[in-house]
Amino acid sequence: MEFHRFFFYASIILSISVYLFPIMANSMGINYGQIADNLPSPEDVVPIVKSIGATKVKLYDADPKVLKAFANTGVEFIVGLGNEYLDKMRDPAKAQAWVKQNVQSHLPATKITCIFVGNEVLTFNDTSLSSSLLPAMQSVHTALVNLGLDKQVTVTTAHSLSILEASYPPSSGAFREDLVDCLSETLSFHQKTGSPFLINAYPFFAYKGNPKQVPLDFVLFQPNQGVIDPATNLHYDNMLYAQIDAVYNALASLGYKKLAVHISETGWPSKGDEDEVGATADNAKKYNGNLIKLMSKKTGTPMRPNSDLNIYVFALFNENMKPGPTSERNYGLFKPDGAPAYSLGISSTSNVAGSNTTTGGTNGKPLSPIPTPPSTPTSSSTGYLSISPATQERYEFAGTVLLTALILTKMLLW
Repeated sequence: MEFHRFFFYASIILSISVYLFPIMANSMGINYGQIADNLPSPEDVVPIVKSIGATKVKLYDADPKVLKAFANTGVEFIVGLGNEYLDKMRDPAKAQAWVKQNVQSHLPATKITCIFVGNEVLTFNDTSLSSSLLPAMQSVHTALVNLGLDKQVTVTTAHSLSILEASYPPSSGAFREDLVDCLSETLSFHQKTGSPFLINAYPFFAYKGNPKQVPLDFVLFQPNQGVIDPATNLHYDNMLYAQIDAVYNALASLGYKKLAVHISETGWPSKGDEDEVGATADNAKKYNGNLIKLMSKKTGTPMRPNSDLNIYVFALFNENMKPGPTSERNYGLFKPDGAPAYSLGISSTSNVAGSNTTTGGTNGKPLSPIPTPPSTPTSSSTGYLSISPATQERYEFAGTVLLTALILTKMLLW
């Protein structure tokens, strides 16, 4: 490591952390994407991660440089197996070789606790991918069992919120009928192995898709009237919690009421194209700042008030090589030079939506439903599809879903 560069980043972190992150979330997770050619070295990233109080990091590969840099830091890692690996991982021998090289070799110094196999596979409408998903997950888990690592490392996959057919009100949450059979098999796997169900949720896309009908304060955790679920009388004053509870209800409808749900991605871009309404630094500050405040309170959603939220904010850095609209390159809390992309301004936990989200409104009557547009036409919220640890090549694919088809199938996703 070049020490002058290390001290440069360290000085930035020390000088801004008190002002940028005066309140830090307990067990905060952060997504560490690397589709860029100007990011700091993994060694320089360690103090940046610590400056925001993050204790969990999610990678989209198993980058050995990153895993070595975080050795003996106590930071927990989720490592990824890209979609292009699914067919190969069906072979138990290849799965075990991958686990030995990319997981076992870093334990116990680096605290790898989970492997996610594939990202948003079921919403790419690719039968070759979807048919390989569960066999690949099973092979990786078997490899962990054979190596005696299954008690400390779990296996899962990350889903887009587009797997839901209905999400409003949250009590009506249900999975798409065409995905139920496939999901049921993976849910059984989760239950048997004790692994969490991962979902990527972005209220930003709901607002961008219909800014005139979706209240901005509702998606940014700002004080607002909120809505009441008429079936449960639960009050919701932010969209993310409603999304999470919709997922809980969808799982319960298939008999998996107790399955753990983790939010593997959520965030807000600080910049966007002219047609990307809401992609501003001020909105990103409010969304991520208020979210971090709520995570620090260690409370759950209205439906699961006693369940600690497991949320991974997207993302650590702006990534200048991501294709797609401008917003895709501006989700980071930090710029590549280690400076904050904006101040989160989380000096107080007052006036944050979500602080009281357990019962009905003051008058006890359900409020008018907030119209919820279909999700963004891109299948992958952040665009990560295939990541190769060996070559460090990254590819992005956005699976398009016709807006008319979403309406016809009533996929009114928040």
